[in-house]
Amino acid sequence: MKKTLKSIPFSVTLKYTQLAQEMQSKGMDVIRLTAGEPDFDTPHEVSLSAKLAIDEGFTKYTPASGIPELRKGISELLKTKYHLDYAPSQIIVTNGGKQALFQSLYAITNPSDEIIVLTPDWVSYVPQIEMCGCQAVLVETDADNDFQPNILQIAEKVTERTRGIIINSPNNPTGTVYTGQTLEKIAELALEKDLWVISDEIYANLVYDGTHVSIGSLGKIIEKTITINGFSKSHAMTGWRCGYVAAPEAIAKEIGKMQSHLSSNINSITQKAALKALLVDTEYMKEAFEKRRAIVSEALDNIGIDYCHPAGAFYFFMDFNWVKDAYQSDDDLTMDLIQNYSLAMVPGSAFHKPWYMRLSYASSEEELKKAMSILQDFKNRH
Repeated sequence: MKKTLKSIPFSVTLKYTQLAQEMQSKGMDVIRLTAGEPDFDTPHEVSLSAKLAIDEGFTKYTPASGIPELRKGISELLKTKYHLDYAPSQIIVTNGGKQALFQSLYAITNPSDEIIVLTPDWVSYVPQIEMCGCQAVLVETDADNDFQPNILQIAEKVTERTRGIIINSPNNPTGTVYTGQTLEKIAELALEKDLWVISDEIYANLVYDGTHVSIGSLGKIIEKTITINGFSKSHAMTGWRCGYVAAPEAIAKEIGKMQSHLSSNINSITQKAALKALLVDTEYMKEAFEKRRAIVSEALDNIGIDYCHPAGAFYFFMDFNWVKDAYQSDDDLTMDLIQNYSLAMVPGSAFHKPWYMRLSYASSEEELKKAMSILQDFKNRH
């Protein structure tokens, strides 16, 4: 067995999601607010385009990096919506954002390189870095500053082995949207130290307060920026597995070459669905998420649980330090909430921030109101 895999844990998000699903399959009433998965159906016209692709026999291999029309469409989307200047040849269509991230990390690193990760961080960043034989260097962000990165703290962690930095805005798990000023400082540091920036922008279209800024739009940093996005969150297409990388030409070629050996190409039918998705307006999903955000925010304020106000994505990151004396770990807290209160969430330790809890509000208003009632009961008991 590969040594690096022995030390890598299973995804904590999926762990608690699957536990809740197992309980539900046994007839237990569990409110599952774990996975970052929109509860909407994939838009009907997107699904129809996939069916049409099957009927027309579009079921063969495609170019490894994606069908040309989809790469062109993504290039145009990035340019018009996010002011990112990537040519179609710089786009690689991948099996979800996870593959996009891993292939990007693998392409820019050599064993023993370091990648800076800002915490709280998505659960797969560090494991993927370690699977590349590299070391993740964690830089903590502060709740008192709404988890905006501190450039001085980042600069202190840069060594001669540092190869790059991963940024994620809007952020999972906090919902923080990085300011333009923050991103400009990160860009300046990256250019000064010749670092790659991997910008995970999977929630870019879900910003409620302020405006999303893609770091690659800030001048010369585009030459050192690898942008990752996809259709899972924006179009409720998690199971379709369609993400993409936008990168400088030389890196894009390496990622495309790697993909030709790993998976040949992504599902041909999914690519046709994604092509249609580029033309489908999903503003109604964003409006629903924003309404749900307001419901949860008001309830948490009334209950008296502190949280980071989410400017984007669809998560609340709540401070549960007030109950830490009652449990050995926030994992025990999570299990208590699932088993005795029928509420499934993800512990902050999964994101390198113990004694916080992540709640996904990508669920119905009814479910969210039930969850808030449970949290009120939990608070009353503690």
